[in-house]
Formats: sequence, C-alpha cells, structure tokens
Amino acid sequence: MLEWFEYHGHVCMVFELLGLSTFDFIRENCFLPFTLEHIRQMAYQICKSVNFLHVNKLTHTDLKPENILLVNADYVEEYNPELECYERRLKNTDIKVADFGNATYDFDYHSPLVSTRHYRAPEVILALGWSQPCDVWSIGCILIEYYLGYAVFQTNDDREHLAMMERVLGPLPRHMIEKPRKHEYFHHARLDWDEQSLAGRCVSNWCKPLKVRWQREEANLFDLIQKMLEYDPAKRITLEEALKHPFFSPLKRQKRKLPPGQCKFGGGRHTSVSLKRVIGFLRVFNKVL
Repeated sequence: MLEWFEYHGHVCMVFELLGLSTFDFIRENCFLPFTLEHIRQMAYQICKSVNFLHVNKLTHTDLKPENILLVNADYVEEYNPELECYERRLKNTDIKVADFGNATYDFDYHSPLVSTRHYRAPEVILALGWSQPCDVWSIGCILIEYYLGYAVFQTNDDREHLAMMERVLGPLPRHMIEKPRKHEYFHHARLDWDEQSLAGRCVSNWCKPLKVRWQREEANLFDLIQKMLEYDPAKRITLEEALKHPFFSPLKRQKRKLPPGQCKFGGGRHTSVSLKRVIGFLRVFNKVL
C-alpha cells in the first residue's frame, strides 16, 4: 500500500499498478492452462505470501485467480502443435496476492459464509466453522484451475457442490457428515444425490476423479493438490508444510545456483516490509471500524 485517504466516508487505498489477474490472463488466452513450470513458480509465491498472513493470525478468506495479480502480464506467442494453435506464454511469473477486504483475524467475528463459491471449503459449506485451512483449500482449487484452464467446481448450489467434491475426491468423511447443522444434504450418512438425474450425469461428465488426471510428470503437483483438498481441515496440509513439498524442489535447486542477491522467489527484505505495512494497516483499519 502506497497511501490511503478518506473520500465521503469511504476509505480509499492506493497500490502500485499491476498487470492482469491470473484469471484474466487465462481468459484472454482462450482458457488455455499455464505450463507446469509457471504453475510451480506462481504456486510457491502464493503459498509464501498467504503463509505470511497465517503466521500473523489472519485468514484471507477470498483467494481466487481474480485476486492473484501478475506484476507484469507481458507475453510471447508460441505455437502449440498438440492443440494446433498459438498460445500466450508469460515472460515473467511474478505475482502478488490482492484484495484483503475480507481478511479476518483469529480473534475477529467469523462470518458463517466466506470465499467465492468455486473456491469454498467443505467446512464452510457445512457450517462447521473455519480458520486458515479454508485458504489452503482455495489454493488447491486455484492450482487445479491453473492446470486445467477452468474451475473444476463450477456450480451455484451447495448440494451439487458437495457432489462435485465427492466425484473428484471421494466420499466425505462420516464425522463431517454427522456434525453439520445442514443435515438436509444427507440421508443415512450419505450425500442425498441422484447420480442418474440430469444434474448427476452432468456432474459425472464434468468432474473427473483427481487421480484420473494424475500423470507421471505432474505427480508432485497432484500430490500437493490432494493434500490441500483434504476434506478434514485438521488434517489438511499447512502452507508451511506445503512450501517444503517436493513439487517446489526444482525452485530450491535454482535458488542454490543463483549468485547472492539474485534469488527470485526468496521473499526478500522489500517484500517482507511491504507485507508488514499491509498487516499494520489492517490492524489500524480494524480499530477504526
């Protein structure tokens, strides 16, 4: 944040001018996915920045590709022989996480409904309470979208959303089914969902089990995504653990090869100071409210 001012009772914040959001870049690229290496570089930065929030007792609550901004959206066009078309490839994968309007401290009031629908964690849908793990779920959904070029949980209905989750990830754990206040979604400890209905067939065609997409060269990515999309928030991988995942090992090898002072993904002094200023502002802003 560069500065802020008040205009007719509205708090206005001034930030640096950034490039397109990652969603807009995918959309303008005809919904073609990012390359595996670009996903790796962006995922590391997302995990590192959101982990900073979690260490400071904050949950972002609205992570989605629209809120991940490219520092510079310049690209080159390359021909993809498999798809028989030209596609845009980013020149620079540096990103920044934006939109902290719904960021919530651990000690603040927790709204029962958070996150944009496609990136909403099961504990939020089932009204089981939420905290930092709901951000991790959202990041898992974002990484699938970067890999496929589209959001996998595209629905506006809670029951259908849960059915999509079960199609991709397997059955919900029994203890999460028995706890929720919203029992209308379940019958005899199973999701009340007809797979032979029109909606059921649409979900089956649209959503493929995660392991069906699991290929050798992407095995580490899908292992990380699977750990992020663990139903039980208590068992879900933390971002501190995620940063040590083998998927990011190539970046660490790159880091060792770079001369001192040229670490691209190190989260250097200026990045840390900027994040601390944002955290400080949020604390002051919460007091004002």
